[in-house]
Amino acid sequence: MVSYIVSEEGHGKTKILLDMANKAVETAEGNLVFIDGGKTRMYDLNHNVRLVDTASYDLANYREFIGFLCGILSQNMDITDIFVDGINKIVKTFDDEAFAKLHVRLKKLSEENDVKFVVGVNSKAGTLPEEIKSCII
Repeated sequence: MVSYIVSEEGHGKTKILLDMANKAVETAEGNLVFIDGGKTRMYDLNHNVRLVDTASYDLANYREFIGFLCGILSQNMDITDIFVDGINKIVKTFDDEAFAKLHVRLKKLSEENDVKFVVGVNSKAGTLPEEIKSCII
């Protein structure tokens, strides 16, 4: 399953993602990962959620981000949930076309690895491709 939290910057997506990750700890049957562009959320997350800081990886496009996710998944087959905060800031080149392609790849990764993705996106929901609008929570 792939879900998105979409709103303009500064409207509380990070808080929602943090709350979702911390609440998921209570019911998760596997490991949880929170991907962010820095370490500032370290103390906001339950200690059972692994924080992955992407700041030093310089991910140029959605393909590199998918490779990054594949590396994480290949190292731990017990991951059940991945939360991504601010995909627009993590991936340097990110537009609606890249978003649509990322969505297709995330759906495939989700199905193949039985992983739920929740991704925070800085955007106006009305401007997104139709296939993504149905996944907004």
